Amino acid sequence: MNHRAPLNVSGVKAATSRSPAQRLADELARQGITHPDVLRVMGQLERHRFVDGAFHARAYEPQSALPIGFAQTISQPAVVALMTQTLLEGKRHARVLEVGTGSGYQTAVLAQLCDTVFTVERVRALSEQARSRLSGMGFRNVHFGYADGSQGWLPYAPYDGILVTAAGAEVPEALLKQLAPHGRLVMPVGTPGQQVLRVVDKRITRYSVQDIAQVSFVPLLGGKA
Repeated sequence: MNHRAPLNVSGVKAATSRSPAQRLADELARQGITHPDVLRVMGQLERHRFVDGAFHARAYEPQSALPIGFAQTISQPAVVALMTQTLLEGKRHARVLEVGTGSGYQTAVLAQLCDTVFTVERVRALSEQARSRLSGMGFRNVHFGYADGSQGWLPYAPYDGILVTAAGAEVPEALLKQLAPHGRLVMPVGTPGQQVLRVVDKRITRYSVQDIAQVSFVPLLGGKA
């Protein structure tokens, strides 16, 4: 007589009932993201709400950077998680500047982990779309600016953290000057195909710099569009 092990119905049901965002967070954890709050937030945030309907089926792929118009993209979830985890590194920031609002996805992640987010975008239409989207989702701790992000947002400086979502040849001096003492800046630096994620920590009298990963971002452009 053959005996079969009982089917773990509850386990199967639990696995299949997890939302796409939760499954994304599970995959990010397998890929090395360890910050519990970053995983929690990204496991609850519906990324498909930040892209066009044609891309909903790919919205929760960890390595998918998807177009959002105006020659811009929404960053890969794996990169969003890495940059956020690196920026926070175990502490909650009171004031964070995001350069490059884009779709508002990274903004929404930061807004749930920081007290106040100041986000600037050089493309007016993207800034307005992100403002409307996040307002509709209930976010009230985000300030939106339409400006040249490479110059930061001086009236609200200094910032405990600065996160830049486009790549420059170097870190703009204006951003370094707006970083508070003991603050941290995270930004992709380099030319297409040779970009690295750079981390700059501001000490009292000097900066500490390290490159932690290879990345691929759209270029950081000056001016407004």
